[in-house]
Amino acid sequence: MSRPTNVIFIGKKSIMIYVHATLTLLSNEPTVTIKARGKSITAAIDVSQVIVKRMNAVGYKVSDVRIFSERMTSLDGKERNVSTIEVDVSRS
Repeated sequence: MSRPTNVIFIGKKSIMIYVHATLTLLSNEPTVTIKARGKSITAAIDVSQVIVKRMNAVGYKVSDVRIFSERMTSLDGKERNVSTIEVDVSRS
């Protein structure tokens, strides 16, 4: 399964690592999707806001937000709903 080239998956690293990765992709792509699940959702929102607020001279904007739940099987075999967010950041 190949990963889309314009998606940043948020994990446990520093927020600025994801900001840098997103800005690098935005230099080549018109839109980048920041995707996170569960506890990482707040970090995804923080990443998008750092880019939009601090880089406003460049003209980035949040063009779309999608919120949904995914059904996943945990390591102990139980089915769970996991909240997911996808935030699209694009050049104005």
